[in-house]
Amino acid sequence: MKTLYLLRHAKSSWKDFSLSDFDRPLNRRGKRDAPFMAQKLHEMGERPDIIISSPAKRAQKTAKHFAQTLDVPLKLDERLYEAHTSDFEAVLQEAFKAYDSVMLVSHNPGLTMFNDEVSDKPIFNIPTTGIVKIVFKDDSLKGKQQFFLYPKQFFEK
Repeated sequence: MKTLYLLRHAKSSWKDFSLSDFDRPLNRRGKRDAPFMAQKLHEMGERPDIIISSPAKRAQKTAKHFAQTLDVPLKLDERLYEAHTSDFEAVLQEAFKAYDSVMLVSHNPGLTMFNDEVSDKPIFNIPTTGIVKIVFKDDSLKGKQQFFLYPKQFFEK
């Protein structure tokens, strides 16, 4: 059995329009949500074997919070920036050769589209710092969604 965690990066800042999309940092809410959601996952006893992240600044920062809190290695993969479902599939299939449990940290719309391709429960939109857990019983990459968590479930609006 293989486990996949999909994590969308935390909320990013649009304050500095001179920055490229790749270089946008986390905003105040993102800096609150990333460690909070990492701690939630830790409290649930959830722990991937490895975290593979887009190298974009906001994704890397988010992934670092999770890697530190969950005490797991972090790897960057350029294919996860502006990724299409085929990119996610390639990264995941490679990772599943070495690991049973993988977290991919990336961006929308690709992340949500990939969930909808491999999970039994489609999601209209994975919000920032949203986490989806999917379990696969075989190598088909058609899995069962175990949970879908996001910050607004825990914070008042």
